[in-house]
Amino acid sequence: MRILVLGGTEFVGRALVLDALGRGHEVTTLNRGGNADADGAVTALRGDRREPGGLDALRGGAWDVVVDTWSREPYVVHDSVRALKGQVGRYLFVSTRSVYQYPTPAGADEGAPLTEGDPEAGRDGSEVPYPEAKRGAEIAIEQTFGDEHVHARAGLILGPWENIGRLPWWLGRLARGGDVLAPGPQDLPLQYIDARDLAAWTIGAAEQGLSGPYDLISPPGHTTMGEFLRIGAEVTGSRATLRWAAPDQLEDVAAWMELPVWIPPGPDHAGMHLSDPSKALATGLVNRPVRETVADTWAWLQSIGGEAPQRSDRPRLGLDPAKEAQILARL
Repeated sequence: MRILVLGGTEFVGRALVLDALGRGHEVTTLNRGGNADADGAVTALRGDRREPGGLDALRGGAWDVVVDTWSREPYVVHDSVRALKGQVGRYLFVSTRSVYQYPTPAGADEGAPLTEGDPEAGRDGSEVPYPEAKRGAEIAIEQTFGDEHVHARAGLILGPWENIGRLPWWLGRLARGGDVLAPGPQDLPLQYIDARDLAAWTIGAAEQGLSGPYDLISPPGHTTMGEFLRIGAEVTGSRATLRWAAPDQLEDVAAWMELPVWIPPGPDHAGMHLSDPSKALATGLVNRPVRETVADTWAWLQSIGGEAPQRSDRPRLGLDPAKEAQILARL
């Protein structure tokens, strides 16, 4: 196939490009050129979709599918789908399970109620909340491409090339050793998807001609908080001692932000870590073992000097060492 990837140099976009190339597809990327384009193995076009003329480089081209990972102002996707209609056969969008109305109950699937979204939002420079931004982009795609689209609604995404700072922060903290604050309970279920598994399913969906929304996440109980941290300690060769704390001992800690990945039991946890991905599993989604994701991420970090890249539009995550020490002292 001829595949156009809007982006294609960071995290999920990079995984998509590498998977498509590995299957023998012809790949074109459009981005601002801030990072290497798969070592020259793709046709790399330049353009900033937020600027006038940002899509000019695509004029006259033709592709079987386009894969879009945009996560900010939905008007950018609105303009992209209108410009590409007639040039691409199918529009694949890497979306998010955050498009479902809060609170999303345990066991929810693609039939859960959706949040509101405006395809034109953000054009006036206003900030658009993440769920509304992704839903607005979905609506823009649906309006222009009808059934010729796929919404790959991912949950928590981890793996090599992560530029958010979740798994890299934990690996860095575990590698430093000593007493490590471990948020419990240890058997707390975690769901996530490795970016490479997300990419493999998405390119596979293009090959199969799938349509509609799919929740891309591991099955409930794929791993637990206890297994996740113990494997992290093993992989890094750390001498860390995990000091487990119950949720009621961590009320002054910002779940998800100061202790990435972790959300205490309750509605927030159910919405993030207890969903039903049966539809995607039935169409070929395969989730690699947690040890492979953790080990490969650590190997990647070591290969780049230990410091993960950080997206400029996302806050830096992780617990301040002084605050961690205070909490450990009172356990």
